[in-house]
Amino acid sequence: MSWMERLFDFRGGLHLDERKAMSTRHPIRVAPVPPQLVLPLSQHAGSPAKPMVRIGERVRRGQTIAEPDGFVSVPIHASSSGTVVAIEARPIPHVSGLPAPCIVIDTDGLDEPLPTPEWTPVEDFHALDAKTLREIVRRAGIAGLGGAGFPSFIKLSPGRAVETLIINGAECEPYISCDQQLMAERADEIIGGVQVILHAIGAPHCLIGVEDNKPDAIAALRAAAAHDARIQVRVVPTRYPQGGEKQLIQTLTGREVPSEGLPLDIGLVVHNPGTARAVFRAVRYAEPLTSRIVTVTGGAVAQPQNFEARLGTPMRFLIEQAGGYVQAPGRLLMGGPMMGFALPSDELPVIKATNCILAAAPGELRPDETAMPCIRCGACQEACPINLLPQQLYWHARGGEYDKARALNLFDCIECGCCAQVCPSHIPLVQYYRHAKTEIWAEERERRKADAARERHEARQARLEREARERQQARARKKAQLAAHKATADPSEAPLTASVAPAVNTDDPVAAAIAAAKAKKAAKASVAEGDDPVARAIAAAKAKKAASAASADGAPADDPVAAAIAAAKARKAAKAAGSEAASAAGAEDDPVARAIAAAKAKKAARETAEPDGEP
Repeated sequence: MSWMERLFDFRGGLHLDERKAMSTRHPIRVAPVPPQLVLPLSQHAGSPAKPMVRIGERVRRGQTIAEPDGFVSVPIHASSSGTVVAIEARPIPHVSGLPAPCIVIDTDGLDEPLPTPEWTPVEDFHALDAKTLREIVRRAGIAGLGGAGFPSFIKLSPGRAVETLIINGAECEPYISCDQQLMAERADEIIGGVQVILHAIGAPHCLIGVEDNKPDAIAALRAAAAHDARIQVRVVPTRYPQGGEKQLIQTLTGREVPSEGLPLDIGLVVHNPGTARAVFRAVRYAEPLTSRIVTVTGGAVAQPQNFEARLGTPMRFLIEQAGGYVQAPGRLLMGGPMMGFALPSDELPVIKATNCILAAAPGELRPDETAMPCIRCGACQEACPINLLPQQLYWHARGGEYDKARALNLFDCIECGCCAQVCPSHIPLVQYYRHAKTEIWAEERERRKADAARERHEARQARLEREARERQQARARKKAQLAAHKATADPSEAPLTASVAPAVNTDDPVAAAIAAAKAKKAAKASVAEGDDPVARAIAAAKAKKAASAASADGAPADDPVAAAIAAAKARKAAKAAGSEAASAAGAEDDPVARAIAAAKAKKAARETAEPDGEP
């Protein structure tokens, strides 16, 4: 016999008084639309949604009024038509008791739907691929309706092969009967959703686990699934916490989910019957999640029953639909007596995770008694369905030794309350475990913040160092360019520049360019002042020629004294003529000026060559 055909067992657990019959006497009743809806932006695990509407805006049923913010998030839709009157923080049903942002709608009594759905209804889902189906489920705002509220579209994109889909219809906690009634009355829609999910995740099989205390639900599901051989309805023993995800997996398959792991780690995906129905209606009718089945029960309620209630409906409104209170409740809980949490008021709204409103009469539930010292009896360890060591976890949690508590697999605890239920010292063990988990999560958040701050600092330091290197490299490139420019400059300009250029700091390219310009200007000025060697050479040559001509005209060739005197005077005249020629060169080499200078030099040479006093 394969594991698909047999049942297994898990250790621990309790047999509790069920008390489900009090809310299953009547069929599911559709609750009327309340005068006001309060829709929290956080109705699921992950990031709250972001508002898309403004105060004063009219909305219709099924309209998206808040969009997802991040991957682990889903949208929120208007549960009925009306006007947005507030977007503000209000009390919500949460274990913390803290207020949270909500969209408040005053309904108009028309319950007017959108004229056109936000996506197209699909008759044959086989024509759609898995990605399209996941997108529809996300747009519909579907979160797990078993209590955890995890966005369902994420489970439809597992990222690996899935061997079996499991539908958790155990619903083991006392008083709660919303899934039982849903499976008994709307099994066809649940099976339709199962088929959509199988197509989306590509799983070949589905097991629906139902406790043996729900015969009507078992019969209805088997009749609806008779035409699909992939789907099997398995009857499991009634024992708390059979409806725990890990416990049901172990009962149906004999496998254990790894510590701090997920069912996907062993090839399984688990969904709630209500979630499967919501998936079917989202695909087939383009209907977003705007309502859910809620059990209203307890000894303080006149007519306990199950309602299909609009999300955002005040809990007091639902209790009034159940006949109101017959007496003041001793305790008001959301959820069951084992895993539910106390509510400060019945004015809080119904959200996606609200499966039960339990108004217990005084003395109906186990009273909160004064805790006494632990007597080390070991009853808590025997009852633990996870096979933990509750006593050791308690000592470490109480002493603030959170690392030691985590080392003992604290996060495998499902907070089922079996340990506290059997504790003869009435120690609220689950509260210690919750506190320890919260402290560990807070430490992890602080560590992540510190890591992020360190990474930002290191990134800034790296950026500053990179910018400094880039500036240094830019200066080096500029110096190399200036050196190359000097090496390839005109050689005729080099002596002039060198003769007039002052010493400058060659590391500064701007100062070097200014000095070069000044040197060039000084060189031009020196040429204008007569320092041009070319002009001096021309003037000297002309003077020497004039002297030679004068000597030939009047000086005796054989008189050495006269020749020496004439040569000296010629050199003097040439020197004077050179100055005049240099001035002429400063006038941009005017040929007329040169001719005049040459004539004057020649005349001076003749005069110096003639004897003194002779005509």
